Amino acid sequence: MSNGEDKMTDKELAGYIDHAILRPETTKEQIEQLCREAEEYGFYSVFVNPRWVDFAADKVHESKVKIGSVVSFPFGTDSTRTKTSQTKENIFAGADEVDMVADLGAIIDGDEQYMENQLRAVLEVCRSMRPAVCLKVIIEAAALTKEQKIFACQIAERVGVDFIKTSTGFHPTGGATVEDVRLIKETAPGCKVKASGGIKTAEQALSMLEAGAERLGMSSGVQIIEQLKSGRL
Repeated sequence: MSNGEDKMTDKELAGYIDHAILRPETTKEQIEQLCREAEEYGFYSVFVNPRWVDFAADKVHESKVKIGSVVSFPFGTDSTRTKTSQTKENIFAGADEVDMVADLGAIIDGDEQYMENQLRAVLEVCRSMRPAVCLKVIIEAAALTKEQKIFACQIAERVGVDFIKTSTGFHPTGGATVEDVRLIKETAPGCKVKASGGIKTAEQALSMLEAGAERLGMSSGVQIIEQLKSGRL
């Protein structure tokens, strides 16, 4: 690790983390625990499925913790109309940020018009809110070739989304890699990068930040912060 990483405190690292629980079998008790942990550790946000947005928002409303939710998760195959509708529903329920899965078929086919039109439609919903809602676009990088990643990132930057996110964490091809974080940052410097999927250790988290990530999505945030506190890297 670099000297810069060595100096990062657990509180500083926690401020980069979207503390997530997105499994379909998630219970109310687990959402309550997620929210308690986010407040206790100082995570940037909690990320939950749409079904839990209003409940989680109520739990953290007196804290600085943001609420995030997902759209067309985890496949990205919904129509543009469905994606915009779900985006609105999430926001009206209390979401401050939206992570939308891009249409992988459009990326692989090189269908620039479809992808651009869809991203613009969802971004328009987010930008119409007061305050504007942060939009992250998940490109499922591990499932794409380098050329396909570049294609997706260039469109996302042209449209003007806030973040490009590496992965859902649910695809069998894998999650975030340092190489993909660097490629996204180089290809779309106008967008921030969220690394997500398979980040299980403090060392991995710190390496993603060093590569250029500005947010980390994970379900192992508590364990990672405890690792950093104890020096077990």
